[in-house]
Amino acid sequence: MEIDIRTQLLSLAEPEYQKFSAALIPNITNLMGVRLPAIRKMAKQIAAGDWRAYLETADDEYFEEVMLQAMVIGHVQTELDEWLKHIAAFVPKIDNWSICDSFCAGLKYTKIHVESVWNFLQPYLKSDQEYEIRFGVVMLLNFYLDETYIDRVLASLDQIKHEAYYVKMAVAWAISMAYVKQPEVTMRYLKDNTLDDFTYNKALQKITESYRVDPETKQMIRGMKRKTKRAVRIEIETK
Repeated sequence: MEIDIRTQLLSLAEPEYQKFSAALIPNITNLMGVRLPAIRKMAKQIAAGDWRAYLETADDEYFEEVMLQAMVIGHVQTELDEWLKHIAAFVPKIDNWSICDSFCAGLKYTKIHVESVWNFLQPYLKSDQEYEIRFGVVMLLNFYLDETYIDRVLASLDQIKHEAYYVKMAVAWAISMAYVKQPEVTMRYLKDNTLDDFTYNKALQKITESYRVDPETKQMIRGMKRKTKRAVRIEIETK
């Protein structure tokens, strides 16, 4: 089966798209250049058949092969325990933001088992591995920014102190989405948090980039930006 799948993926590869994608995901070198809609179509076909056999034998040599597994897991229909088992087996394969974010967005079965998946995510949010944490954070921003979970989400985000770039960016993204969906609660958090300056300021920037935030609010948010030590030093030197 695997040879057929790789052959099929390679037949869908586009050299120009490969160059485009490689520029967006700088830390990987194993891109074929297959567009996500084409991979998603394959995933639906596999999920409708013997997907268990596929996941047991699937290869990880190419980015698209890993992405295909991610999408298959999002489409399969099975019991919660088995589904979570496949998610846990897949997470260690995540080594870039694209697969992480696409994987999380596809795990819509979460909406049916919200509390169980919340409990499942907790070890990932406390991990010391960059993409395990990002997986947990992106799951929160996809499925847990409602009134029931927002306080727990913000508390969880505030406890993440990992220095990796893609962790900080995920946390900032999650906070900006939290503000869009739950502005009052998130504003209280923005006024009292333990975020590092980079993550805090990046969250504010992402809020101001949202088309769902009005101009007046964006101006107010810009005024909340923290001055970093470098910015303060430059300001002093230019006076």
